[in-house]
Amino acid sequence: MRAAVIVFPGSNCDRDMAVAFREVTGAETTMVWHGESGLPDNIDIVGIPGGFSFGDYLRCGAIAANSPICRAVVDYAKAGGAVLGVCNGFQVLTETGLLPGALMRNANLKFICKPVGLTVETADSIFTSGYEKGQRIEIPVAHHDGNYRATGDLLAQLEAEDRIAFRYAEDINGADDRIAGVLSANRRVLGLMPHPERAVDALHGGTDGTAMFKALAESLVSA
Repeated sequence: MRAAVIVFPGSNCDRDMAVAFREVTGAETTMVWHGESGLPDNIDIVGIPGGFSFGDYLRCGAIAANSPICRAVVDYAKAGGAVLGVCNGFQVLTETGLLPGALMRNANLKFICKPVGLTVETADSIFTSGYEKGQRIEIPVAHHDGNYRATGDLLAQLEAEDRIAFRYAEDINGADDRIAGVLSANRRVLGLMPHPERAVDALHGGTDGTAMFKALAESLVSA
């Protein structure tokens, strides 16, 4: 398996994501600077990490979404490539249009950093096939703008198409329908606010993120 992790000015979870890919899946992982115009050849997945790309100026992820590399990521995704966006990466994916909805300021206007309970809403994706639908897991969050917002029609569409990947077990940030992660229409792009790459080592407090990376390895290598 070969992975590419995008790095923006202000990214601070890029190495965490790279370590998760390498340690859990054995992936050959390349760090790709935002100013590059193309992705490495023959990659199986692109990871867009958390952090504060470009200092979160304008809107979270808005400037990063217009970086040269994101044009290549959009083309890659539209051609059927797999993309995982975590936290700021989720924000970037909504700004590129690869995922619907928007991430707004948390309802309590506070930065939230703690392990939270999630419910797996679908096991029907390359990202979630290692879980069972309805399974309760614990993954850490660290965000100020994780309040997922969407129109009523879009929420109904996501529900009908089984594209809500994860929900918060409790309302932590005001997100519509407690949504923590959503899938693209072709189910090959996942954006989620919690950090599965920070939950792959027992020394960090939990390993509930491991199943996601193992599922990716099994799905992408066998594809």
